[in-house]
Order: sequence, then C-alpha cells, then structure tokens
Amino acid sequence: MEIVGSNATVSANGGGGGGRVVEDGILSINCSNGLMLPCWTPLVDVSVFEKICRGSVYFFALVYLFIGVSIISDRFMAAIEVITSQEKEVAVRKSNGDRQIVVVRVWNETVANLTLMALGSSAPEILLSVIEIWAKDFEAGDLGPGTIVGSAAYNLFVIIALCVSVIPNGEVRKIKHLRVFFVTATWSVFAYVWLYLILAVISPNVVEIWESVLTFLFFPATVLTAYAADRRMYKYVRKDYRMNARGVIVQAEALEMGNTDHLMGYDDVHEEIKQEYIVTLKQLRGQHPSCDLESLERMAHELLLNRGPKSRAFYRIQATRKLMGSGDLLKRISERAQSDLSEVKAELRRESGVAEFVPSGCRVYFEPATYTVLESCGRFDVRVARSGDLDAPLAVEYCTEDGTATAGSDYVAAKGTLHFGPGDKEKRLTLEVIDDDVFEADEHFYVRLKGSQPANSLGSPTLATVVILDDDHGGVFKFAQRDYELVESVGTYELAVQRCSGARGRVIIPYWTQDGTAKNGKEYEQTEGHLIFENNESEKSIFITIIKEDSYEKDVLFYVELGEPQMSGDAIASLAAAAERKKPEDRTEAERIAILGKPRLGDITKAQLRVRESREFKNTVDKLVQRANASLLIGTNSWKEQFVEALTVSASDDSEEKAPNCFDYFLHVVTLFWKLVFACVPPTGMFKGYLCFVVSILCIGVVTAIIGDVASHFGATLGIKDSVTAILFVALGTSIPDTFASKVAAIQDKYADASVGNVTGSNAVNVFLGIGVAWSIAAFYHAAHGRPFKVDPGNLAFSVTIFCTMAVITICVLFIRRARVVGGELGGPTCLKYLTSAFLFSLWVIYLLLSTLEVYKVIKGF
Repeated sequence: MEIVGSNATVSANGGGGGGRVVEDGILSINCSNGLMLPCWTPLVDVSVFEKICRGSVYFFALVYLFIGVSIISDRFMAAIEVITSQEKEVAVRKSNGDRQIVVVRVWNETVANLTLMALGSSAPEILLSVIEIWAKDFEAGDLGPGTIVGSAAYNLFVIIALCVSVIPNGEVRKIKHLRVFFVTATWSVFAYVWLYLILAVISPNVVEIWESVLTFLFFPATVLTAYAADRRMYKYVRKDYRMNARGVIVQAEALEMGNTDHLMGYDDVHEEIKQEYIVTLKQLRGQHPSCDLESLERMAHELLLNRGPKSRAFYRIQATRKLMGSGDLLKRISERAQSDLSEVKAELRRESGVAEFVPSGCRVYFEPATYTVLESCGRFDVRVARSGDLDAPLAVEYCTEDGTATAGSDYVAAKGTLHFGPGDKEKRLTLEVIDDDVFEADEHFYVRLKGSQPANSLGSPTLATVVILDDDHGGVFKFAQRDYELVESVGTYELAVQRCSGARGRVIIPYWTQDGTAKNGKEYEQTEGHLIFENNESEKSIFITIIKEDSYEKDVLFYVELGEPQMSGDAIASLAAAAERKKPEDRTEAERIAILGKPRLGDITKAQLRVRESREFKNTVDKLVQRANASLLIGTNSWKEQFVEALTVSASDDSEEKAPNCFDYFLHVVTLFWKLVFACVPPTGMFKGYLCFVVSILCIGVVTAIIGDVASHFGATLGIKDSVTAILFVALGTSIPDTFASKVAAIQDKYADASVGNVTGSNAVNVFLGIGVAWSIAAFYHAAHGRPFKVDPGNLAFSVTIFCTMAVITICVLFIRRARVVGGELGGPTCLKYLTSAFLFSLWVIYLLLSTLEVYKVIKGF
C-alpha cells in the first residue's frame, strides 16, 4: 500500500483477483490473493459504508480465527506439557555410599521453557513469518516480522505491566532463576539489535545466507547459555553426581543399560514437592485432628496440585479454557486428588499383597499352628480346619510326637482319626498335659496330620506345636526379643512381656522408658509403672504411645527396661524372703525350694524400639509426588474424552458455584465449532504426546495461514499498511491468551518466573526461530536462483530501534524494583505497583504511536 496523489487507475497484478487500485488523491491499495483466501472484489467504486462493512467482517473473522488458533495452540501446549513432564529412573549415590533409584525429569525446566514451551506460546507468530515468505514467492513481507516485533513489545510492556498490578496488596513476587532471566533478557535485547544490524548496517537492504543462518543459530546458543546459567556449569569441576544428607540430588550418575555417561543438572523438584507435601500434611493434621489419614492425604494432595510448580503451558491452557467456557482447570484438582489417592492405595495394596495359590478340591490343616498351655491346665483342644469343597466327607489321621516334652511324663500321647461330614468346616481333638511339682524349663511337643481320605487333601500347616509352661516356679520375666521395629503410624504400641518357666503366684514387674535418639514428647510419650501378673498369667503388655509426625524419613530409637520382679501375697514368697537372709547351710529343704521358685528376670530385660516412618505413608508420598504434575490434569487419553470435554459447558469463574452462567453458555456456543474440529486431534496419551504435537502444529499452520490472508485483506480494505496491522491487530490477537496466562501465573505462583521470566526468553526465540527460519529459507532460495534476498529495512529497522531502547528501560525498572525499592519484580506497595504498571503501559502506547507515525511518513525514520 502506498500513499499517492494521482488519478484512480487499475492495473493487473498477477493472475488472480488482486490488483493495484489508486483512488483519486487518497491512497493506493495493492491487494493480491492470499495463500488460502482470495481478495474481496471489486476494489473500485466501493462506498465508504461498504468498506466499513467489509472491514467489520474481516475484523470479526480475525477475532474468530484468533479464538481458533488459541484453542489449537492449547492442544499443542498440552502435548508439550506431556512431553516435557516425562520422567525416568536413575541410580544415585547417597552420602553414605548407598545406591538409590530416584525419579527425575527427562527435560530440564529451562531447556523446556526456551524450546518447546516458547514454541508453543509463539507458534502462531513464528509460523506466520514462515508462511508469509512462502505465500509471497520467497519475498520479504511486513506482516510476519511486524507481528514478531509487535508481539515482543506487547509481551514486554503490557503483560509485565499487568502482572505487576494484579499481585494482591502487600505481596511481592520475584524471579527465582535470576541468572536465567538475566541471560534471556540479554538475548532478547540482542535479538532485535541484531535485526537492525543485518538490515541497516552489515549489508543494508540485503540479508545474506550467513546472516540468516547465524540468526537461527542464536536460538541453540540462547538455550545453551540459559541452561549453563541454570545449572551453574561454570562451577562444575567433577561430573560425579550423588545425593546429599537432605536427600537432594546434587549429582547423579546414569547406570541404565551399563551406561556410565554422566547426567548433568537434574532438578530437585521432586524433593521440594515431597517436603512441601509433608509440611502440608502436618498442618492439616493440626487443623483437622479428627480426620483420618486418608482424608488428610487427599486434602494435602489437592493443595499440592493447587500450589505445586506449574509450567507456562498449564497457565496458558487454564486461561484459555476459562475464556472459552471450558471451565477452570483448578476445579478438577479435587476430583483428581481423590482419584489419584484411590489409585495409589490400590496400587500399594497390589504391591504388598502376596499371591495365594488356592488349590481346587478340599484342604485340611491346623489353625492355628502353635498353642501355649500351662502345666496345670489338664485337657485342652487343638483345632483342625477345612477349606475348599465342603460337600464331600473327609477323614484325616493325627498323632503326637515328642519334642523336649516326653509322652507319659509331660503329656499323654494321642493317636486317632478325625471325620468331617458334609458341611463341616472344623473339628477339634483333645490332648492332655501331665502336672507335676518339679521345677523344669518350658517344654514342647508336636501334633501331626499324617494322612487323609480322599488322598492329597492335606494343606499347610500339617504340624502343630504345643508349648507347656511350667507353673511350679514364680516365672522368668523377659522380652521376646531385644530389637523391635515399628512405624510411627502405629499409635499405641503393645510391647509384650513374657512369663516363662513357671506361672505361680502374683508377681509385680516394674518398667520404665529411656530416651535414645528418640526424645520424650517428640517421638514418643514417656511411661513407667508396674505390670501385675496374676497366678497362672503368662503374658502382659506395656502400652507405649508413639507420636505421629508423618515424617518422610524417620529413624530414631528409645528403650524400655524391666525392674526386679516382686511376689505379692504369697506364703512361699515370704518364706523365700526369710530364707535369703540365712546362710545356705542353715536353710531347710522347704526354704531352698522356695528360693528356687522365686520369680526372676530373664536374659532380655531391656528392649530397643526403633521408630521408622510409615512405609505406607512413605510409599504414598512417593507415588503422589510423581503424580503432582500438571500434565495429568491437562492431558487426554482418548478421543471420546476430548469430544465429551468439547461438548461440556463448565463454570469459568473462581466462585464456589459450579453451575455455568449465561456468559459461559455464550462462550461455549461461540467456540463450539473450534472445539469439535480440534477434538479430532490425537489425544496426548497416544505416543507420549508426540503425535498430538505434530498434528497440532500442522493445524496451527493452516489457521495461521488464513489469519495472514485475512489480516492483509483487512488492512487493504481499510487502507492500513501490513506493518501497522501486524504490530497492532495481529500481535494483539495472538498475545491475548499469553496475557491471561501470565496474569493467572502471577497470582497463583509464588515466583515470577512463569509470568515474567518466560517473556524475555519467548521474545528472543521469536526472532531466532520466526525470522531466522523464514529468512534462511528465502536466502537459500534466492541464492539458488543467483540473486540476493532483498529486505527493505525502513519500517522494521525503526520499530526495532524503538523497541530495543524501551526494552532496556523496562529491564532496568524491574532490576531497580528488585534490588532497591520493593524486593521483587511484581507487586509491592499499592501506589508503587500501579505507577510501575502505568509507566510500562505508556511505553507500549509510545512504541505504537511512533511506529505508526513513521510508517505513514509523519515522522522520519531511518
């Protein structure tokens, strides 16, 4: 388009519906057929009213196309989120030398943000630049480069201005990865300086092959330098990665398939999420003391998904779905938390369960397989059970066998056959123990099932053990073992104290607890007291309260000790006490017997109790942490799920009311066409998201090509040049989803990286990919035909210069806010944050005004 002052003429332009139209003294319109859409003819003798109507049609078509490209871009971003969220297992070495398998992300966060994430958020601008080169027979156009520069200005000035002001009063957000931000900010300014250099300084009006290729190569250079800054690679003097005392992976070594290549720079994201989950669970336990652990775990997982780290893809998709009447992703978190917890619990049950072989037919066995009886008990019953087919009769033979107890002196031998009738589930056989007055150790004998009719009907166990406790002695008191291991979720633990080698009389046993690495009041509650064993009582329990902290890796210990036993209210005890005061040779036979029968402590009188974290809790944390991943919320697994989602209307506001309102239905109806069309894109669950990635970018290319045609025709109809259409309308339309995504990220994320940090990286990638790829293709094409690739630097060089100047000012403002004024890039005092936003927004307005005036020759450019 040109501003001219001549009479109206029409000339043919290529073979199509386009032509050069010069209206008397006003303007010259050059409107050629686009790649996808022809011009709207005729172009002469058109009234002002008709021009306005055509312009309105084009404008609303652009808006509708921007909606479509936003929806398919979100499919694209969902695929990217699934791809970059993939994880793998690696072996790491702890500080003590032990090896442990941990789950780490395949993609580094910085690399993902600067490659796939940047491509996802900027795909329309990048593809528009490439498609324009193709549509214009490999000649340079104004729409693609103008959109890239205009989008960069909008992102840097308007989006950051909005993010500064939306932070709640009194709160501050600052960039976590400051080194990465500094690197990407430097590259983003350099990218546009480089554009000016190749257009107006190095080879004016010509873009040579080396210049375009170097422009593209700056893209991997940006990624590598940002990755180096993120990982502090300049500090690495060793490539041996291991786990420190806190459990954070500071170095890692690959051991998969014999590969010993060193893995560089794995983030400790899982460790941070794990610690936050545990802290959250403790807080919830304090707030809801009556809730069971499973309910607390569900609430903690829900909060974890809400507050956990999310990528720019998540925020972009969330913002777009709210705008399109598809609901708020965060409202799915409660359902997701419940389903995740149910799946994890079921998975843990499957992992801990032991597969049982249940044979066909009928089986007969002892239940239980161990019996403990007193010497004075006389007769007692042993239970034989049957399972399986209970309809048929069954006979089983049994007999007793000596152990340390001898038949005839300690028990009565028995032998016989048990008969089960139809429907009988159990039978009992009666055995007899012989009582005597001789002190002796505890003894045992066996009962065995020998044979059955029908044959092969015996099941395990076929041998029962009977332990005979001597009751002629006061007893030996001890713990069953020295070391006990229990989980902190046990609550109250029953520590058994055994009485063996006798059970005569009433005996009192003192006990108390002692601190080890476990401390009273922190890991357990101190207790002391007395156990009272009545006559013929062989076991009592000490009740110890374990304090549950839900610690992920607990390993502490304390002790329980027994004191000397004392007999109470027994004549023999009094006789023994009197006899002990006499000399041995002066004691009577009765007194010697009384001393022999006195209760005493056994060999294990001090038990060590080791308290560890609940294995179930630890496993639950591990599995839920692996699921604390936004890709599980935005990904899809089937076409059915996608079409159901496309046809469903959801509430888009943040209120508790779940019913959609009239505006939600309106948005749903408006966007329904695009939702249904792009529901045909393969789900992200297929081929790990790669198929969705490829198909989505092809769809974005098609819609972007149509946008390019409509935008050119819109400008031609209303007399607006492509460079102005690009920086004002197209850049704004493609950046609206990023605006809402950054707003949501600024409010919900505790850092500013997702809202501000990605803006600079995205701006640099736009130039290096969008212009680097497009101009490389054109430069090679023209070189193959023996001519240079010419690019008029006029409007673009001026626009780039203005943008670079203001970009440096913006970055300085952010650093001043962080270092001197607020302590962070976003938020702060109410007055200051609104002043900052107003200043940044005014920079954008000034940029638009100067660029537009230069395009129309009102002011002089370069």
